[in-house]
Amino acid sequence: MNLMNLIIDVGNTRIKAAVFENDRLTEHLIFEQEQLLEKVEEIVKKYAITAGILSSVSEISQKTLALLHEKCPFVLLNSETKVPFVNKYATPNTLGVDRIASMANAAVKYSGKNVLVIDAGTCITYDFINDSGSYLGGIISPGIEMRYKALHSFTAKLPLLTKISSPKITGDSTVSSMHSGVINAVLEEVKGFISSYENKNKDLTIVLTGGDTNFLAKQLKSSIFANPNFVLEGLNAILIHNK
Repeated sequence: MNLMNLIIDVGNTRIKAAVFENDRLTEHLIFEQEQLLEKVEEIVKKYAITAGILSSVSEISQKTLALLHEKCPFVLLNSETKVPFVNKYATPNTLGVDRIASMANAAVKYSGKNVLVIDAGTCITYDFINDSGSYLGGIISPGIEMRYKALHSFTAKLPLLTKISSPKITGDSTVSSMHSGVINAVLEEVKGFISSYENKNKDLTIVLTGGDTNFLAKQLKSSIFANPNFVLEGLNAILIHNK
């Protein structure tokens, strides 16, 4: 039986939505938060959606949730939702829904393996699930854009910059020094954490996802799987698990 699943991931600024036919991604959309109901209605009319899941890092009103349920039966992802892994996080009710989704996908896609998922978005998160299917926790670090904004906001004269690829280590101007301090620091951080996890865990599988996936993947020489849709796939895995 073909199942048509609607996946909605509400981020800090925009919404990512996807339609899966069983575990195959059929369509992927990105739109503004105020377009949520309009876009869901369009998708439901276009596809024979059987079920949906909603993940949100921001508050969704009860009215909006009720209207969504009228269009399609939804699972609202939270710390109580059934997931295909053992959650050993000390404070599970504080664990971000995006991190829950990425661990669900790691547990399903790389079953029986040690997996480190690096999600490079507003923040850079590092989450580890072991070969027994237990999520042990991870790391939260400022993202690239956040670092640029911090340099600008907490100083009197430093400009607000846009990221560039492969800046030289030794900056010969304030701007080039800032680029090095952000981009090279992030790259060294990522490589350092990968090395630390590899030293402690055999046959480590590394996945890079998030908005800066392609930007970082081009500059990292580590053997990683770059997958910008990893969280969406994880949400679909949770929805299937709950059926």
